[in-house]
Amino acid sequence: MAERFDMVDVIRIKRDGGRLDDGRIDWVIDAYTRGVVGDEQMAALNMAIFLRGMDRAEIARWTRAMIDSGETMSFESLSRPTADKHSTGGVGDKITLPLAPLVAAYGVAVPQLSGRGLGHTGGTLDKLEAIPGWRAEVSNTRLMEILEDPGCVICAAGTGLAPADKKIYALRDITSTVDCIPLIASSIMSKKIAEGTGSLVLDVKVGSGAFMKDEDQARELARTMVDLGRDAGVDTVALLTDMSVPLGRKIGNALEVAESVEVLAGGGPADVVELTCALAREMLAAAGVEDPDVEAALADGRAMDRWREMIRAQGGDPDAPLPVARHTHEVRAERDGTVTRLDALALGVGSWRLGAGRARKGDPVQAGAGIEIHAGLGERVTAGQRLLTLHTDEPDRVDRALESVTPGIEVGDGPAPERRVILDRIA
Repeated sequence: MAERFDMVDVIRIKRDGGRLDDGRIDWVIDAYTRGVVGDEQMAALNMAIFLRGMDRAEIARWTRAMIDSGETMSFESLSRPTADKHSTGGVGDKITLPLAPLVAAYGVAVPQLSGRGLGHTGGTLDKLEAIPGWRAEVSNTRLMEILEDPGCVICAAGTGLAPADKKIYALRDITSTVDCIPLIASSIMSKKIAEGTGSLVLDVKVGSGAFMKDEDQARELARTMVDLGRDAGVDTVALLTDMSVPLGRKIGNALEVAESVEVLAGGGPADVVELTCALAREMLAAAGVEDPDVEAALADGRAMDRWREMIRAQGGDPDAPLPVARHTHEVRAERDGTVTRLDALALGVGSWRLGAGRARKGDPVQAGAGIEIHAGLGERVTAGQRLLTLHTDEPDRVDRALESVTPGIEVGDGPAPERRVILDRIA
């Protein structure tokens, strides 16, 4: 692409509250991807966007330019429709694991290209890598084979998808421009649209353990992403879901795999089952499956069969024992009462400090580290009863974890605040 624009001029337009036309947006993304525009100038533009925002047409064009910076995938050769799901991330959010095989049990292909965790939010690939032998890397040819049978795959995204996003995200991470709705929405949707799925369901989390703490902001993000998907021809809906409390009773890689298997066996915590089934119904509806009894598919083993086949297809042994941490520490109630607080961020940070997460990309994680919750929000407990069990391979991590965890769980006299898992649906 010819160098038709001046980056200083582009920055000034946005700094002064103007809108960027299609030509300038296309040029900026292409020039930055090729290294013609430097990090310092893109950082300045990101900050201008952070402060001044973008309108719907600008965000759509920015997203399209990032898609066009790399490869795109197509699933048109498959014999079955495709549906995908993306979560904005949270604590104990293991939903992808039971969801993909559940949807696949109805003949819908689920190409779930996932990522790794950073900070207090867990990564789907880190969880699955706790399974002996399981591999995140899958070639495009093998991906298509698995999507035909068993019909679901959870794997690492290829480096060729939206490379502009990878560069811009790394820059946002070090310039305090991460929490910007136009940049978040375009980052997520450029990758998801490039993946080529026929339909997409978004799980936009809100609460202390989520990226978005404020419900109005989370709703705006959901609306923006749904519009981007639909503008690009992808059937897109979003569920706004609660992340003030961890999802389920287990936080950490192997612990969350174990809980996912419980759900696939027809059991598991009620909130995990509720959200898994709600997302499955949305994905199946978008793929043309009418009135599926998804609870029955969990209870009768159909989803479990797909899970076992999916794990084997990626080199894993679904029957192998999961890693167990070498050291545990119990947190017990100091009095009788009701659990009135179970803060997602506090427990997420605690699990991270125990070794379940990473501070920088590339850091190792402990497969067995994390937290088990024995008393949920609103449950009655007695003095001395176990509230939590902390798991880690390194006992010297416990004190730092407790600094975060202890204020995050409270036992009181009054009732616990009411919790709704699904707050809204945006289409």
